[in-house]
Amino acid sequence: KMREYVDLLRDIPFELVSLRDLGITHEVDETGDTFEENAWLKASEYAAISGCLTLADDSGLEVDSLSGEPGVRSARYGGDSCTSDQDRVNLLLKNLENVPWEERGARFRSVIAVAQPRKSHQPTLVTQAEGSVAGMIQYNPQGDGGFGYDPVFYLPSYDKTVAQLPLDVKNRISHRANAVQKAVETLKTLISES
Repeated sequence: KMREYVDLLRDIPFELVSLRDLGITHEVDETGDTFEENAWLKASEYAAISGCLTLADDSGLEVDSLSGEPGVRSARYGGDSCTSDQDRVNLLLKNLENVPWEERGARFRSVIAVAQPRKSHQPTLVTQAEGSVAGMIQYNPQGDGGFGYDPVFYLPSYDKTVAQLPLDVKNRISHRANAVQKAVETLKTLISES
């Protein structure tokens, strides 16, 4: 993710640092019911801890025939019985076992929140942006690139799964890239007005 952010945010006049760079090991509990809530929880909490303008995202896969699952629980899909990306992909494919191709529509969705720390108050929301990319869930994993659900997320316009795309193409068209581009426009406007 960090490499993707560095590439996507190269035109913003800020020094981009990760939680690791700042020595922050605390993990925010993602207790929200939506991507928006979880992105804000992470951005506001890390802004308060770091004292820095903070960008955070929450992303996941939504499958139409599964009523939007795995959704905000994408990284925890299957609970304790699924301990790896491969386990979660296998569970997803099992849950779609009898679903015909035309009903395997899905989207990767990302919500970015940017929080500004305040000295004696809760951080304030600077901007929130959403991006998505639509595709289909393959019957079998294909490709070695990426992570998570990338090997089964098929993009008809490329005739490939996300895991088969070159990294530069993936970073240009991803749900995260779409959301970051929208957030960057707001940040550029704020910078030019200050």
